[in-house]
Amino acid sequence: MGVTGSGGATTNDGGDLESSSLLLTPKESPNNIPKDSFHVAYAIYFILGAGYLLPWNAFITAVDYFSYLYPEASVDRVFAVVYMLVGLVGLLFIVAYSHKSDSFIRINVGLGLFVVSLLVVPVMDVAYIKGRTGMYDGFYVTVVAVALSGLADALVQGGIIGAAGELPERYMQAVVAGTAASGVLVSFLRIFTKAVYPQDAHGLRQSANLYFIVSIAVMIVCIVFYNVVHKLPVIKYYNDLKVQAVNEEKEEKGALTGALWRSTLWDIICRVKWCGFGVLIIYVVTLSIFPGYITEDVHSQVLKDWYPILLITGYNVFDLVGKCLTAIYLVENSKVAIGASFARLLFFPLFLGCLYGPKFFRTEIPVTFLTCLLGLTNGYLTSVLMILAPKTVLLQHSETAGIVTVLFLVVGLAIGSIVSWIWVI
Repeated sequence: MGVTGSGGATTNDGGDLESSSLLLTPKESPNNIPKDSFHVAYAIYFILGAGYLLPWNAFITAVDYFSYLYPEASVDRVFAVVYMLVGLVGLLFIVAYSHKSDSFIRINVGLGLFVVSLLVVPVMDVAYIKGRTGMYDGFYVTVVAVALSGLADALVQGGIIGAAGELPERYMQAVVAGTAASGVLVSFLRIFTKAVYPQDAHGLRQSANLYFIVSIAVMIVCIVFYNVVHKLPVIKYYNDLKVQAVNEEKEEKGALTGALWRSTLWDIICRVKWCGFGVLIIYVVTLSIFPGYITEDVHSQVLKDWYPILLITGYNVFDLVGKCLTAIYLVENSKVAIGASFARLLFFPLFLGCLYGPKFFRTEIPVTFLTCLLGLTNGYLTSVLMILAPKTVLLQHSETAGIVTVLFLVVGLAIGSIVSWIWVI
């Protein structure tokens, strides 16, 4: 198998890693590893994965409410640009200085910032906006909250993916599956609010407040769970392994100077780059099509305005299925997964055919099938590559490898968001 379950390193992209006493031998590891009783640690990492995407999902799902309040603002575009740029810059700083900072502190600070950013909207709604339109001071404050949430995302996502990279593969799978569960939760909340609340000013206000209240509750749960998970024996075991590996590296090479860290960071990037490019192209393809194409370019006379909501839900459900499948079967060769990621470029002509092709291709069945397949492949291949990437380096560098992979992911999101405006032309 292409990865190890005890924090070791493997060679998924060709080339052998140098042998080191910092890696556990198969003979040592199985008998000493504490069990994850009742799968508590797995469940916590799943919830953490769901948690750090909820704030962004809350902001974009409530875009109808914000568009009603601020009709002259390009709400969705401004939110996307601000969130992604702040998150990208934040990740760059984290990658550069991860060796000087503690992921435990970064994640707790990030979770706290999430709560603050989420509180802004309902508090401002009650104290200032009160459902009135054109209060653009409120829009600027909301944009600041989105930026704060983007910074929190960089701190939390980079930290959690990095921390999961130091653990056996099932914990990374849990985090990645959790991110998909976040989308499913928001989709079902959207269906619930559309079915229950009237689609007027009052209904949009209630819907938005529900998204943010649920997100705040989940973030508080994440704060509690994250501070509990470090006390579990199985997590303490792997944390102790990392500390031992770091200490042995210091004895062997000395303290990390700036030049030595830059050399080490470059070596990490070289080892994960192909997995990283695979993740990048996955999200270039996905964001080029979803959700813009789904919400704006295809229509149904039968389902009307329910059509995009059901398509988005179908995508999110199959994304979750794909990310859960790696718990059953994981592709062992990263080259296969990377090749499959680039093969997803075929979705471009297929979805283009649903706009301009034969009449059957322009009906609900092909569009729904392709949307679900887009979600399934996105979920499975993302999970595979996110699991494999941190295992290509030594244990003490797994966290940085995970953060670097997240950086590739965010760049893919940004490029995909840009391409989404031009690819169908």
